[in-house]
Amino acid sequence: MKKIALYPGTFDPITNGHLDIINRANAMFDGVIVAIAESHEKKPMFDLKTRAEMVKRATNGFKDIEVVTFDTLLVDLATKCNTNIIIRGLRAVSDFEYELQMSYANSSISPELETVFLMPSLHNAFISSSIVRAILKYNGDASHLVSKEILPFLEKDANVLNT
Repeated sequence: MKKIALYPGTFDPITNGHLDIINRANAMFDGVIVAIAESHEKKPMFDLKTRAEMVKRATNGFKDIEVVTFDTLLVDLATKCNTNIIIRGLRAVSDFEYELQMSYANSSISPELETVFLMPSLHNAFISSSIVRAILKYNGDASHLVSKEILPFLEKDANVLNT
């Protein structure tokens, strides 16, 4: 039986840190489902369709990757995707506290769910979508923090932000 892992997030936008985690998870499992959350409460910069397209383009060269979107409980998506493995990235201790609480909450609803925490490579450890968005807001160059495949999306949105 194949072991498929679910990597959820808002990916607003997808960064080199996310791609690092996807690559690491892909080496550990038979496949990875990148699940993009609608996340109304976070008020994403990019709409769900655009974020999905960015993830598809950024992961185009990866093997055994599927991209889905969702607006449900993560445990319900895991059931729908027939997996019990959740991947979460950790950059710092502060990430761990939040992710641990979420892992426990998910397990309280669906005890068979396992959360695997992965750390990005050191050179990607500081990268977050919020850092990329902040740089874009002030018309800065974030190209070293994301894959070249999504730069056209960022340039288009940065132009909208700065007009």
